[in-house]
Parts: sequence; C-alpha cells; structure tokens
Amino acid sequence: MSLRNQLVTVFGGSGFIGRYVVQKLAQQGARVKVAIRRPEEGLFLKPMGAVGQIEIVQANIRVAPSVQSAVAGADMVVNCVGILFERGAQKFGVVQGRGAELIAAAAAEAGVRKLVHVSAIGANADSPSAYAQSKAAGEAGVKRRFPKATIVRPSVVFGPEDDFFNRFAGLAAMAPVLPLVDGGHTKLQPVYAGDVAEAIVRSLLDDAAQGQTYELGGPKVYSMKEIMQLTLATIHKKRLLLPVPGFALKPLAFALELQPIFAPPITRDQIDLLKSDNVVGEGAKGLKDLGIDQPTPVDGLLETYLYRYRRGGGKFEPRFS
Repeated sequence: MSLRNQLVTVFGGSGFIGRYVVQKLAQQGARVKVAIRRPEEGLFLKPMGAVGQIEIVQANIRVAPSVQSAVAGADMVVNCVGILFERGAQKFGVVQGRGAELIAAAAAEAGVRKLVHVSAIGANADSPSAYAQSKAAGEAGVKRRFPKATIVRPSVVFGPEDDFFNRFAGLAAMAPVLPLVDGGHTKLQPVYAGDVAEAIVRSLLDDAAQGQTYELGGPKVYSMKEIMQLTLATIHKKRLLLPVPGFALKPLAFALELQPIFAPPITRDQIDLLKSDNVVGEGAKGLKDLGIDQPTPVDGLLETYLYRYRRGGGKFEPRFS
C-alpha cells in the first residue's frame, strides 16, 4: 500500500513525536493536515513537505466540532496528543482520556479507514499515576469507538527535542546534587522519536496492523541511575547522585508544580509513575513486528544534542568506529 496523495490528519503534529510523524508522512507523499490548538506554532512544519502538501488547522480536542472539522475528508488519522504534567485546562483525563475517545469517535463517524493512537508503556487503570490511568482510559475509549485502531505504546522517547535527557542535563548543569527516586532502580527502555514515527507510518501502510497494539522500546534497558550516569558522562560533569525516597520528594515536587513560570522538573505524579518499570512486556508486539530490526541506540545519539550542556557549550566531536 502507498500513502501517496492520501490525506492524513495528525493531531498534535507540532509536538515532539508529532513533528517526526509529519516529516515521514510527507516523505511518503501523503497530504498532511496538522491539527493543533495554536496553528501559528505549527508553521515550522510546512517546509517539511512540498508547497501545499502540509496544511495547518486549528483544533482543540476538548471541542468536538473542531475535531470533527479536522478529520473531515481524511483517509487516515494519527493522534499524537499527550501531556507530561497538568496545568490549567490541560488535565490528563481530559486530554489523554476523553480527548482520545473524541478523536476516535469523530474518525469513525467520518469514515476514516485507519487510526493510529499513541499511548504509552505503563498505561494501567490501576496505576497510582494519574498519567498512566488516563493513558489506559484513552486506549479503552479508542477501542470502544474505533475497534480497528492501531495503538502504539512507546517507552520513554528520546531525541533532540526531548523532555527527558534534556531535563536531566539541564538540572545537572545547575545543581551539585541530583536525586535518585527510590534509589534509581526503575527500568526504562528509551526509544528514538524517529523510530516511533517510523513505526506509526509503517502501521498505516500495513493492513495487518489494524486492531493491534505495539510496545516500542529501544535496543537497551537502563535503570534510572544508569540514565543519570550516562547523561553526566555525556555532558562531562560529575554530580552526586543521592538516593531519596519518593515520598520525601513529593513536598518539593508539589511546590514546583505550583509555580507558573517553568515546567516542573518533576511532579508528584511522575514520582508515582517511577514506581513501575517502563519496558516492553514479554511477548508483546514491537518494532521488529513492524520491520524495524535495528532501533536507534541512546548512546549513539545523545552527544549530538546534549553537548550544549557542557561547560561553555562544549563541542560535538563525532566518534567513528
């Protein structure tokens, strides 16, 4: 199957994962409609395609008519909308729960042939984390409204624009001590944003992917402590890694959540999320089932964007083997 001249609506296309999806869809010759709350923030996407190939439209997943308008005429839909913390009207249940179901309902009503929904490893209605609960609610709503939807569940996603390695590197550039929540034993399987986008596009191309769930993880599993050590080594800094019980960090996290100036480096919900490993489950379908046999390793890419956190901005020196 080809995506050439197919109209694909991408919700959240200006976000971290979404921009990679838009680029790969454009490379496949698809016509892409990017549906976002603030269209002016998506203008940087237009040069990723030919003139007129990428259209930016306004849509708010809390407002049904705008969602319905965005999917009108679409052959396929991809939902990349997600938030890492709550602020204002952007609540987990609204965005990742009811919003996901609203998109699926609109896609079904519009006769869309394929829907890909981006969830997350760890989506669990019984999790202590509201983030994980809302991801599970979103999956359930999508399946209810669009049973043949493809669901992709990435582990922690990394890349130049990520809010994971960049966050820890930024903290390390300022703080002499970095906390390890509950000792830093939680396991993660970081996956490259480009590989996630490739998996999404391949699931659109493959009819057999309809109705399937794929868990996406990179080639190596790390503990949180190892993640921090790798980040420090990449930015050439030495910092004390201090094990701290999660409950002891929650008052600080609460204070950080209250300030309106910057995104909190950690929240109480993220502390709860770190109580469970975030790795591909045994027997789960994954990248290999979508033909991605060699996912991008973390250590081969970190230097290309974390070097700026070195003293004086540092210098990127490519390594050749």
